[in-house]
Amino acid sequence: MSTFWSLWIIGLTLTNLVLVTWVLFANRKVAVSDEDTPENKTTGHVYDGIEEYDNPLPRWWFMMFVGTLIFTAIYLALYPGLGNFKGFLGWTQVNQLEREQEKAQATYVESFGKFSAMSVEEVAQDPLAQKMGLRLFANNCAVCHGSDAGGNYGFPNLTDTDWLYGGSAEQIKHSITYGRNGSMPAWGPIIGEENVVNVGEFVLSLSGQDHNAEQAEQGKQVYAQNCAACHAADGTGSEVVGAPNLADDVWLYASGDPEKLAAEIRHSIRNGRSNVMPAQKDMLREDKIHLLTAYVYGLSQEEQDAE
Repeated sequence: MSTFWSLWIIGLTLTNLVLVTWVLFANRKVAVSDEDTPENKTTGHVYDGIEEYDNPLPRWWFMMFVGTLIFTAIYLALYPGLGNFKGFLGWTQVNQLEREQEKAQATYVESFGKFSAMSVEEVAQDPLAQKMGLRLFANNCAVCHGSDAGGNYGFPNLTDTDWLYGGSAEQIKHSITYGRNGSMPAWGPIIGEENVVNVGEFVLSLSGQDHNAEQAEQGKQVYAQNCAACHAADGTGSEVVGAPNLADDVWLYASGDPEKLAAEIRHSIRNGRSNVMPAQKDMLREDKIHLLTAYVYGLSQEEQDAE
């Protein structure tokens, strides 16, 4: 704040405080003419036939007003309120927030800290930790991956054993901490619409779906030249770049309907896909990420145990 506006605010605030004080004391009792008798001293004001008498405020009421003025003066001396003057206590919103964060940190260390010293695999077996992880997941992840972590259109299912970037504890923690940026280029302008269809049929064949064998055979060579570098020659994908496994019948952008599946595959080939998972390291503390990792890791382990 500039010096001019600081002085303007200080002057305006103090002037108003002085005027309010003057009004309070100056009007504590209004003078009346000598013609009025002691039994009938009025201010001369009449409202709807009702005369206003010159009676002072009750003492308790008057002292209450005085108390508010004293409180105001003390408050403005201790806390910022007069332009650039910071107050004798040096209070700011920032240091208040920092103190509250320190208190919260001390509280959370007691509840989350004990799990930080445990491995993800151990935390995933702890019922209390899983309950805490569930709440963290509901607050930070469920909007995309679903409340049951079953995923949505374009958002991976976290309860199965199919992972784009790997399902180990370290890989899951890396995904949560630093986020992921998945991008598949649009091949339509490069290979043409005919080959988009042919490659789509070949991709269908990789997972044992109904497909046109002749078109799939034509698409196989185009796939080998343009797609195998990321998705592998057999279509099993690559966790290094997050390229999906195309041979396991698990689809990120398609349902079980054969026609819709074929259309979505062609759309992916033709127009490409771009996915971003935001990094959580700036929003969640390390101990919370550790707990959240264990929760997600535990979900996939339940699926493996079931198999």
